[in-house]
Amino acid sequence: MLTQLAGVVLAEAAAHEEPWPLIAPPYVIGGTVLAILLVLMFICVSFMNLGNRHEPVEAADNPHKQHTNKHMHHEGQVSSDH
Repeated sequence: MLTQLAGVVLAEAAAHEEPWPLIAPPYVIGGTVLAILLVLMFICVSFMNLGNRHEPVEAADNPHKQHTNKHMHHEGQVSSDH
């Protein structure tokens, strides 16, 4: 029953459907989207090296963190000895 109803609704909608007017030709729209994505890619690439500006800071074992780092191995502790 629902399949028949959906088919009738879709057929009726397709019969009266007119294409939406475009604000520009499809090639202009595609070129604009490509240009915007290239600008965003350039921004991402320019910030890729941002984390290498300073020396890395050793992470402290903070018990008040919600997700503590359980992978820190202290001196004298074997990796299989968790």
